[in-house]
Amino acid sequence: MTEYKSGSRLERVLRSGRFAVTAELNPPDSADPQKVYEAALVLSEVCDGINATDASGAHCHMSSVAICALLTRAGYEPVFQVSCRDRNRIAIQGDLLGAAAMGVKNVLCLTGDDVTAGDQPQAKRVFDFDSIQLLRTAKIMRDEGMFLSGRKLTEPPRLFLGAASNPFVQPYDWRPLRLAKKIEAGADFIQSQYCFDVPRLQTFMQRVRDMGLHEKLFFLVGVGPLRSEKTAEFMRSKVPGVHIPDEIVERLRKTPKEKKLEEGKKICVEIIQQVREIEGVSGVHVMAYRQEELVAEIIQEAGLLPRPMQVGFDGGQEKARLRTKRER
Repeated sequence: MTEYKSGSRLERVLRSGRFAVTAELNPPDSADPQKVYEAALVLSEVCDGINATDASGAHCHMSSVAICALLTRAGYEPVFQVSCRDRNRIAIQGDLLGAAAMGVKNVLCLTGDDVTAGDQPQAKRVFDFDSIQLLRTAKIMRDEGMFLSGRKLTEPPRLFLGAASNPFVQPYDWRPLRLAKKIEAGADFIQSQYCFDVPRLQTFMQRVRDMGLHEKLFFLVGVGPLRSEKTAEFMRSKVPGVHIPDEIVERLRKTPKEKKLEEGKKICVEIIQQVREIEGVSGVHVMAYRQEELVAEIIQEAGLLPRPMQVGFDGGQEKARLRTKRER
């Protein structure tokens, strides 16, 4: 019998051997919960988990924990992203307990982009933890039932713990070693940075298999559509950790203006189909900034429908719709 760390839908899909799909919900610059529900409704129909980003790129938006609260109220499956940039260990441990109390079962542990990457570079950095220390802390709380101080918890949080990985930037040889450290610290799954370089991913995954790491956690490859070559140029020059090969940029440059969006989506679908064939890849994580409506099209065209929840694996989709309706 499979032993679940959290019993989340995402964990059950992955442990069943099905190819998982997660996606990012781009947080609104708004106090209106309806913005969250509208985006979630699109994503929930094709995803096994919805990431609530935590001020990614050091830009302020609605908080990750608030988005998770809204998603769990509506019956959706959130992935709570926690960045070490803005909180100390006291706040982080409290947030993990609070999120678990709201029904959050998936947590992605991140160090976080530096404040200089955002639009408020004068903000003070915290970085009391890095992502590996955060993973260890969450694992201690879950498995040993106590805070870092040693004080016992009356009810430990049941969490499926995730981390990030970036196989696409130097130093390449160090990336699998960093992954091994995150597994040792407690990572159950990984969501990678955007993949636009499949050969580089194949080389990385070969090393992962050689080290036996693919048997110790689930690896979800980050993918996403590009609107145009201008978007690609911006991302690879301004977004930390993003690598986009010249041939991808050139392909978009040669595409007629009215067909660039469709070509960007096509590139994403092709990448999904290629990474799905790589041994050790357990799923994809779709990041479509301000383009949630494209996620369903991408997942469908990549041949990843129906999702397990749509064929009775987890049920509850209609209930989620009704709950969302009531929130309106």
